[in-house]
This record gives sequence, C-alpha cells and structure tokens, in this order.
Amino acid sequence: GLTPEQIKSPVGSFGVPEFGTKFVRGMLVDTKPTTFDELIRISGLSHGTDVWLGNAQELIRGNFCDLSHSICARDDIMIYLISHGVEAGHAFRIMESVRKGKGLKPEDEEAMKEAGIPDWYMSSCKKIKYMFPKAHAVAYVMMAFRIAYFKVYYPKEFYIAYFSVRADDFDASCMTGGIEVAKRALDEIYARKNNGTITPKDENMITILEVCIEMYARGVGFTPIDIYKSDATKFLPTEDGILPPLNAFAGMGDNAARAIVEAREKGEFKTLEDFRIRTGATKTIIEMLVNTGCLNLPETDQMSLFD
Repeated sequence: GLTPEQIKSPVGSFGVPEFGTKFVRGMLVDTKPTTFDELIRISGLSHGTDVWLGNAQELIRGNFCDLSHSICARDDIMIYLISHGVEAGHAFRIMESVRKGKGLKPEDEEAMKEAGIPDWYMSSCKKIKYMFPKAHAVAYVMMAFRIAYFKVYYPKEFYIAYFSVRADDFDASCMTGGIEVAKRALDEIYARKNNGTITPKDENMITILEVCIEMYARGVGFTPIDIYKSDATKFLPTEDGILPPLNAFAGMGDNAARAIVEAREKGEFKTLEDFRIRTGATKTIIEMLVNTGCLNLPETDQMSLFD
C-alpha cells in the first residue's frame, strides 16, 4: 500500500467523481466510511448547504452522533422522525421545511420533543439551508464506485481515461518527469496560493498534479512523447507505461497537434523546414519540440560546400 507521505494525502480518492476534491477528501478523513451506505451519506452531506460545515462535522467531532445517525439527505429526517413516533404527515412537512432552509416551527419542535428527539438533532435541522435527495446521492455514488473499482484493479487504464477526459490543463513539462518533478511543481503552486499570486490555470493543475503523484507512487509512469507515435489528444497505453498526446505540451493546441498527426501519415519529416511547411507549426512550437528532444532534425536539406 501507499503512505500518506507518498501521495501527500491520507486518502487515495484522487480522480474519483464526487470523492476526489479536497473538500470531500477531508470529509472522508473525518468520517472514515466503511460501508456503501456511508458513502451515500457523504455524498448527501457534500451536496447540501450548511449540512456538513458548522453542522454535522461538528456533531461527529464532538461525539454527539456518528455518520450513520447524522442528517445527510432529505429522506433521513422523515425516516428518523417516523421511527421515533412522529406522525408520518407531520414528519414529511418537517422534512420539507428543513430541506428548503425554513427551519422548524414551534409546533414542529414541540412534536419532536414529545417524541424524544435530542436537542442536537433539532439544532442541526435549524442550520440547514438546502438538502440533497438521497436518490441522487445513490446515483452519484454508484457511478463513483464503478470508477473507483477500475482505479484499484486497472490503474493504467484508469489514469489513461482520466488524463484524456479530465486533464485539460495537463502540462508535460512538470507532469511527465517523474514523481519528484510533479511534487516540486505542486509545492510551487501552493506557495503561489499562499502568497496570493495563484492563477486559474494553477488551480486546475493542482488536481492533475495530485493524480500524477499518486499514479507514480503506484508504479505507473509516462513514456516520452513521440512525434510519430503519440496521438493528437488522447493518452495511449504502452508496455512501459502511458504515452502522452502531442497536446500535452503547454502551448500545443488541439488543432496544431492534429495537423502534425495528419502530416506524419504522409511520411517521415526530413528537416525542420519540411516539418514547418507540412504541419503549419509556429516557430514557438518547433522550438519547444526541439528543446524537448521530440524533433531531432537538420534545419534544411541544403548541403554545405564544406561538408
């Protein structure tokens, strides 16, 4: 298994829908789920407003309740109240009021007290502004669970799919050089975040770098981008790891990458001039490909008198 130090996190849900964000990873640390039902509860908590922060989180940390007894989705309220003897119709009306952020009416509190509902539960109801329906939470978790299965048992395929579909801001310069390069890049972004100079692209790169670091720690790596073998936009499986696409280079747009793929199908590139003419690549792109070792070609095919 992996250690928290290896992946910079106590949980390994990076890249799993609904459970990969820093916010929900924190919820996993606090709640330590062990069942599918608890995952559904976490999904309900994470999609509500004032349901987790300042509410269920504090109740769980204060040992007033555990995850299985906290209010996580709309349905929990009605089911809990009915199980304690509150009349079904009244329990439904209380649920509707709470889920809409309208709190409890005096007659609601009176009925709940008569049924022996604890004060912490009523206080929790009053804080809620919006609640997620349980059916939606179930659908989300079923999807996430399937993807998590592939992450565990088919890691290479999982990371290929993730980077191809989700990683719009993938940057080969800091993501394909190994785990230490990725860790340094992530530390630099967090340093910019701490001093207030972080950019939107930096924010997007945080998640991608976290997934890269975890991938490397699990023994999966990238192979060098190949001008003849790499796809334009999709990551590909190889025996030695994952082959990034041409657009993984920062500054290489999808159209430029597709132009290279189309041109290479007509034969090898003879010179940098030949490459420029056939692909329409800009000077910046050509220099980048040369500097990264992808293009090792002579400038032109003109012979020197001194050769």
